[in-house]
Formats: sequence, C-alpha cells, structure tokens
Amino acid sequence: MRERFLRYSKLILLTLLMAGCQQHVFKQGTPGKCVGVKDGDTIVVLIDGKQVTIRLAEVDCPEKRQAYGQRAKQFTSDLCFGKDVSVVEKNKDRYGRTIGIVYVDDTTILNKELVRAGMAWRYAQYSEDDSYGELEDEARAAHRGLWADENPEAPWEFRKHGRAPSRPSHRRKYQPEEESTEVES
Repeated sequence: MRERFLRYSKLILLTLLMAGCQQHVFKQGTPGKCVGVKDGDTIVVLIDGKQVTIRLAEVDCPEKRQAYGQRAKQFTSDLCFGKDVSVVEKNKDRYGRTIGIVYVDDTTILNKELVRAGMAWRYAQYSEDDSYGELEDEARAAHRGLWADENPEAPWEFRKHGRAPSRPSHRRKYQPEEESTEVES
C-alpha cells in the first residue's frame, strides 16, 4: 500500500513539474509578443493575431530627435523586442492606442525599468502610481541615463515648443537648389 502511494505521489509530482515547464503563463494582463518598438514608450504587440500599438502608461520617454531618444528606444527594444509580454490595459488615448503597463515577465515591468534606468520621466500629469516618482528620484540622484545631462528637457516641453513634429511634414515640396553660376578655377 505504501509503495503504491509513493508511486502515485511521484507521478503527480512529475505531472506538476512538467506542467510548470510549459509555455510561460502570465499572472495578469493579456499575453502577446512584442513585434515592434516605435520609440522608447511605444511598442507593437501581437495579441491574438492582431498588431496592437501600446503606449506605455505612467512614463514619457525623450522624443526620437531629442537627446536620449534613440537610447530610450534601444533600451526598450533590448528589454522586450521578440519576447513574450503581458499588457495590462489602463485606457485608450486619442489616437486609439492602448495605454498600458507591460510585463516582460511576471516581475519585470517595462514602464518602471525605463524610469529606473533614466530613460524616461514619470509622466506626472497622467501618473497614478507614486513609485514612478521614487524611481525617477533615484535615477536623478545616481545621474543615470538622461539625468547625466546638466539640464535635460522633458519631452512634453520639447513637444510644446514645436521641436518634435507630430506627423511628417509632407506639405513642403522639394525645391532643388539653384545651380551655381560660379566657375571653378
């Protein structure tokens, strides 16, 4: 009787271990795969066969043409591109993008990692989680990422002053330079 109990116990334990080795299942959010990184705070996730643009909640990364903009994009790409992620939707923005918290695994929150590394500001105007402010304070004190600059400009200020176009300037037509009439000697 005892041998039978041990045999069944081993079988049950082995079954549970094998189940744990199957594909990663996230504890929260909608699972998907990161298939694109548009900039530091915007990614594309394949969810149920559809590409969904995700704007990271709570944070604002430098614009692509701004100091640290390309570094923030690369940091985001290094952390999540091609990986299974989970998205906890918070809202939709005026462009129809999902605003959300992105988990790269059950413990790594992409949004927070950007702030911790000094690749993003806490987007205080829209932030509901005070821990982002604490992470920003730590990054500032350690002069990490964009905080290594003496006076980094917040992306909302950069956009406000019109230094980052919201869409490509396609209205200007190409005008070739006039040919020079000077003769080379």
